[in-house]
Amino acid sequence: MSTQNTTTRSLVAGGAAKVRTRPERVNWSATVVLLLCTVTVLIPLYVTISMSFKTAGQSVDGQAFSLPMPLSIEGFVEAWQLTKFPVGFAMSFLVTAGTVCATILLAALASYAIVRNWDRRLFRWSFFYLLAAMFIPFPVVALPQIQLTGRLGLDNPGGVILLATMFQLSFSVLLFTAFLRSIPLELEESARIDGATTWQTFWKLIFPLLAPMSATVGIFAFLYAWNDFMMPSLIISDPALQTLPVRQNLFQNQFSSNYHVSFASYLMAMAPAIVVYLFTQRWVMESVTQGAVKG
Repeated sequence: MSTQNTTTRSLVAGGAAKVRTRPERVNWSATVVLLLCTVTVLIPLYVTISMSFKTAGQSVDGQAFSLPMPLSIEGFVEAWQLTKFPVGFAMSFLVTAGTVCATILLAALASYAIVRNWDRRLFRWSFFYLLAAMFIPFPVVALPQIQLTGRLGLDNPGGVILLATMFQLSFSVLLFTAFLRSIPLELEESARIDGATTWQTFWKLIFPLLAPMSATVGIFAFLYAWNDFMMPSLIISDPALQTLPVRQNLFQNQFSSNYHVSFASYLMAMAPAIVVYLFTQRWVMESVTQGAVKG
């Protein structure tokens, strides 16, 4: 009997070893698509970096893919001066930071109230109302918003922060509500048994658990606010308070033929977004995988 059991175990172990050593199939179709998508991103990025470090003579030779020999930073220096980069960077940072913080806080609070009061008609219809707002683009309501912000004295970066937050609120609430539904209600009940109020439960228990999704919402809000051109150009009346994308357009005619200045300006403007994403992508992937496992 022992010999039979030993033989059976060896067969099972051998079968398991074969299963473990079986080579995985490669999805070549998906691989090709990913490679094509990667190439479409890397080639423009390479051209941007290459043109930025070229001299004025090298940038007009018609060879965008050639390496800059020798390396030159004159494009960065001239773009820094033409666009008044420190002031534009400060305005963009102010608008972006305000939009990110306001979006995360308001969306988290609204989502928590909606999810925990879903049985009440007011909160349920509020969620549907926010979702409907996702289908209203800013150009449709641009003229009324310009008139309203002008009459209220919000034709400044503060008005841009307010409007950008409102336009990001719908999508952010959608993300937060999906994540909140995966958090067990028993955690809140145990906190209430210990004497915690609703406010304390949210800030000390729920909001820390929302950190991965807050990072995701923050990145979307950051990219929207940092790269937005239309809203600041229409809302902000003082050119001295304009953000980087608008400043680049204002000086477009001055360096339209100086490609090294243009690309250097674009590279300086998009560098913060790339850096922020590289440092926060871990939390984004964590929110995606966590939601997938709990869902």
